[in-house]
Amino acid sequence: MRRILLGAAMAAMLAAGGVAPVFAQSNPFQPLVYVNDSAVTRYELAQRVRFMELLRAPDADAAASQKALVDDRLRMFAAKQLGITASDEQIDAGLAEFAGRANLGVEEFTAELARAGVERQTFRDFVTAGVVWREVVRQRVVPQVRVTDAEVDQELQKVIETPRVTHVALSELIIPAPPGQEEAAMAQAGRIVAGTRSEGDFAAFARQYSATPSAENGGRLPWTPLANLPPSLQPIILGMKPGQVGQPLRVEGAVVLFYLRDTRGTLRPGATAQVLDFVRFRLSSAEEARRIAAVSDTCADLFVHARGLPAEQISRQTLPQGQIPTGEAIRLAVLDDNESTVISYGGAVELLMLCKRQSAALAEAPEKAPVPVTAEGEAQPAADPDALPGREEVRNMIFNRKVGQAAESYLAELRSNAIIRRP
Repeated sequence: MRRILLGAAMAAMLAAGGVAPVFAQSNPFQPLVYVNDSAVTRYELAQRVRFMELLRAPDADAAASQKALVDDRLRMFAAKQLGITASDEQIDAGLAEFAGRANLGVEEFTAELARAGVERQTFRDFVTAGVVWREVVRQRVVPQVRVTDAEVDQELQKVIETPRVTHVALSELIIPAPPGQEEAAMAQAGRIVAGTRSEGDFAAFARQYSATPSAENGGRLPWTPLANLPPSLQPIILGMKPGQVGQPLRVEGAVVLFYLRDTRGTLRPGATAQVLDFVRFRLSSAEEARRIAAVSDTCADLFVHARGLPAEQISRQTLPQGQIPTGEAIRLAVLDDNESTVISYGGAVELLMLCKRQSAALAEAPEKAPVPVTAEGEAQPAADPDALPGREEVRNMIFNRKVGQAAESYLAELRSNAIIRRP
């Protein structure tokens, strides 16, 4: 539920951290705030701040850490109300999973924390709150979340209409990090990220700190094909938005920052082509056609009015736009879903209703994304950059997003209903 920034070199970072000075205080266990009669102490706050600093979390200051501790108390309170507790096995699994993000075992991880002045209990409390909250969300939030086919269609349509990035305009800033100065370089990079609000800010930092020829030009690089970038860098760049500076990247002997100025791209094949689902209903008079159209809200309603009539009088088809006769295609072009029009052919009349209009790419979207396999039957990563995600994958993505939003709303509700006071 929480987004915590973990660098690839977290283990080295933890090992390099010294014991930070605790907050000036006469009594480290003095309560700072009560949450439904559960106290958050000065010592807990000092420990949480140090823990977040070691993780290089973006919210490693005292105010954000105190809010996080308050939220943890609320999570534990909600779990207690539902009779939820975390077993030792669940907590141990949570500790192992978290430590594993730094490629460390639990004992190695806690030993590094201890060397940096963070107690094991601080780590355990942090993980325990997450463990019980996941169970709270599973019991209280998940059963209320639903994802409709229409939501899946809308999400896929966004993917289809979003140009696939082919070229990027980047600015670079490379800070030298010789042996023994890696942490100083990372700290400087962090200050640059925090201080960058525009391309002008980044350019000024590049001129001051970057050790590359591009520094004279504010770090600006020419338009570059995305395919020319290292494969490990491409997903990082694609995860950024124009006008955003990325998180510091460690490379041998340096720390690298990128600022994304702009992107260029192309639409997927089939993104602009349309497939139309429509009904033709042949009737004896324009008056009858208009009467039926007036009382029909959907294509299904037309078939109710066609009961008892010869089957050839009404038909429903789903065709690519280019395969529809020009006269009908022109009439359908101005209709929205479930709108109709009456066409008179002299002796005969046709009621034409558009059931659904969608892009050809959406109409062909698979339920599950195909997984390429080798001749030996081993799964391989998908290689087609134009391939759409499967509907099941999109449904799961929407579901997880809605669960996260609902969980945050529930936490906000707990916060508004709690008795939070300061001594």
